[in-house]
Amino acid sequence: MSLFEAIRLATAQIRVQKLKSFFTLVGVTIGVMFLIAVVSIVNGLSRYMEDDLVGKFIATNSFELRRTPNINLGDIDEAEWRSWRTRDRITEDDVDPVIAALPEGVRWAIVSDNQVTLESRYARPRPVQVTAAEGDWFAIKNMTVTSGRLMTEQEYRLGSPVVIIGTDVQEHFFPALDPVGRELRIGRIPYTVIGIAEEQGSTLGLSLDRFVVVPYGSPARRLLNRHKVIDAVIVQAESESGMRAAMESVRQVMRVRHALRPSEPDDFSLQTADSALAFWKKIEGFLVVAGVALPTVGLLVGAIVIMNIMLVAVAERTREIGIRKALGARRLDILKQFIVEAVTLSMVGAIFGVAGGALMAKLISAVSPLPASVAVWSVAVAVLVGGGVGIISGVYPASRAALLDPIAALRQE
Repeated sequence: MSLFEAIRLATAQIRVQKLKSFFTLVGVTIGVMFLIAVVSIVNGLSRYMEDDLVGKFIATNSFELRRTPNINLGDIDEAEWRSWRTRDRITEDDVDPVIAALPEGVRWAIVSDNQVTLESRYARPRPVQVTAAEGDWFAIKNMTVTSGRLMTEQEYRLGSPVVIIGTDVQEHFFPALDPVGRELRIGRIPYTVIGIAEEQGSTLGLSLDRFVVVPYGSPARRLLNRHKVIDAVIVQAESESGMRAAMESVRQVMRVRHALRPSEPDDFSLQTADSALAFWKKIEGFLVVAGVALPTVGLLVGAIVIMNIMLVAVAERTREIGIRKALGARRLDILKQFIVEAVTLSMVGAIFGVAGGALMAKLISAVSPLPASVAVWSVAVAVLVGGGVGIISGVYPASRAALLDPIAALRQE
């Protein structure tokens, strides 16, 4: 008997015994459905963390020199928090030595930021994230303007009172108006709006467009930090290897400036997207293992049900088996028929489970903040698992059918 013929006979049995086949599929379908749903949600969360959460704060192939990490996703104990608070701050005096140590072709920017109350003639005051930047900040952030222009080198050098605003700032402070060329007061200091930044979207329900950017040397800098203190030096290389080389150069410079002995740990932070995501990667691994392990209960139940149903099928079709053997069917043909029937049942359940899991993941994504993204590997695993369950649960009933004596089977009523 060919494999195609065995599959045809198996599907014919499923069509004839629809209700029995349905209950046979339930266990496998539920197990695979939850496997796909859980893995899809974990995969979606991973992409969300990498692209939308951390990815929007730390650019590709870049790192940030800070006093403490800007993004903390791990379990930081009190002792570590205390040690961070005693660290020296990054200052303007650190900038020139750090920049001098960077390889050719590396971008850099210095940044200070904080919440400051903004005012305009057209709306009530509101606190907004003010970023004072210098260098290649817009290029590193891959940010352009949709209206107006970016700052010039001369405006950076002179610390001119000009500002680029986010779309949320535009909507609040300049409703139904073109803000370019108009005045916006930052800490009561008048600034001229020269551009509107492209929309950045949101993350975790928080808008990323409620910000303004001013030249680092402008008067607003005094509202953000103490004299000469900066929040970060951001460095971006063309490749990951270039970034790692730049990180080591900056690390050596800062260790010398802070007079650290070889045995002492760094008292500053060099944070990349990977280091910010290190704790999440550990959690993700546990979630994937749990997402694969927990549905095995449903698959185990499904395997037991399929085995029982197949044993009943062997008992009900004993006479059929006797006739097939009398007509020349070999043991291998009978074995193949029942194994293929069990695998087909299981695979159909797995296919329904994949569809149900993808639908469940999309539904959860639609009605909750949890993102979902169906991973191709999880579909492949689900189908393989479905086939494996069918083989395991079908071997024993198939072997019993293959070993039946044809004469005894023909006498069976």
